[in-house]
Amino acid sequence: MKTETKVEIRKPAAEIFEAFVDPVKIGNFWFSSSSERWEEGKTITLRYDEYDAEGQIQILNIVDNKQIVYEWGREEGEPHQVTISFHEQDSSTTVVEVTEDGFVDDDPELIAKLVDNKEGWVYALTCLKGYMEFGVNQLRAALVK
Repeated sequence: MKTETKVEIRKPAAEIFEAFVDPVKIGNFWFSSSSERWEEGKTITLRYDEYDAEGQIQILNIVDNKQIVYEWGREEGEPHQVTISFHEQDSSTTVVEVTEDGFVDDDPELIAKLVDNKEGWVYALTCLKGYMEFGVNQLRAALVK
């Protein structure tokens, strides 16, 4: 079972891709920081200073300006694979698509997990849009559960 979330951003794919892989830029829309630049084969530590939390992702595949594939959740016993794709529509518009796979079909909490996951990706991509299009970098870490 998987979730899929898409948003259109009025920026070139290369700029949006860089916002994810650059350890400083990611702090403008998603996590506070990442331990290093995202590259294939690396294990990256993502940090949320506001929640005093961190987690690790394993970068499985990167195609510059086109796609990032990583895995997370293995430590918790529920590994998920996330694919972030950058579909450039023209030189100034890109559709960012996030697919997360790994949900267990017979999990009694499946619906709640799917809703929570979708909510998180919609929020993260909305923060990305605000940052990329308007320079707003203070939206992240404000979703209240």
